[in-house]
Amino acid sequence: MVIFNLSIYNPEPFILVGIQGLEQYHVWIGIPFCVIYILAVGGNCVLLYLIAVERSLHEPMFFFLSMLAMTDLVLSTAGVPKTLSIFWLGAQEITFRGCLTQMFFLHYSFVLDSAILMAMAFDRYVAICTRLRYITILTPKTIIKIAVGISFRSFCIILPDVFLLTRLPFCRTHVIPHTYCEHIGVARLACADISINIWYGFCVPIMTVISDVILIAISYTFILCAVFHLPSRDVRQKALGTCGSHVCVILMFYTPTFFSILAHRFGHNVSHTFHIMFANLYIVIPPALNPIVYGVKTKQIRDKVVLLFSTKDTQ
Repeated sequence: MVIFNLSIYNPEPFILVGIQGLEQYHVWIGIPFCVIYILAVGGNCVLLYLIAVERSLHEPMFFFLSMLAMTDLVLSTAGVPKTLSIFWLGAQEITFRGCLTQMFFLHYSFVLDSAILMAMAFDRYVAICTRLRYITILTPKTIIKIAVGISFRSFCIILPDVFLLTRLPFCRTHVIPHTYCEHIGVARLACADISINIWYGFCVPIMTVISDVILIAISYTFILCAVFHLPSRDVRQKALGTCGSHVCVILMFYTPTFFSILAHRFGHNVSHTFHIMFANLYIVIPPALNPIVYGVKTKQIRDKVVLLFSTKDTQ
């Protein structure tokens, strides 16, 4: 008679403890997180609204920007509400399925963000290096293919994480020293060999992000070469100005990413509390700053935002 251990497939709820060492400050830490999250949601929703209703913004660059805004909303919403419920309500329990769902959307939106930034770099390359063929290269059909391709790639990269976790038995502690579920953090709770989880969960997404960075760097190398061959200084500045907001968003996304990787790999003296705090800031600050950067640096969006709110003020 074969007896199946159902606890392996239906483990008990996990406990998210929050930020260890700062439990007494959870209520106060939650306030700035809530404010930044509201800014992220509000800013990205305004951006999506403007791109949807303004025909002048129906261009490839703004289509990719709307994808970035939607992905940022998913990234912050997958983590921050649960974090705030831990800080303010003490709601530390999360079901196994809920944990897997949160983990999937956090990792998926992160990898998709990277892919969107790569697609935006390609858009800028076509706009500057082959500007006379811009409309014929980035047709609506091509844009949809790119959007579906990078979304499907991100899905295929992250989905195996879910199956790698569901195969593990969880027979020890169910306490996760974090504010949200992430792949390796959950895998470390298993009472089984997790070498495959470690290899896949770290190497595959990181190599994907690194390949995106390399392609972005190649795109901007060609862009800079093309810009410096332009005849006048004003034309060069105008061409570079169209890339300014994208470069800022790239730096805000990848700088903390590689800092976090290096801190985990070499920062043995860095406290676990710092890692958790940094991980929480990472899922909320870039989504909050991205619409601000594009609103300030992109004249088309800035003008539409001013018009939108000035119209409301006069009504």
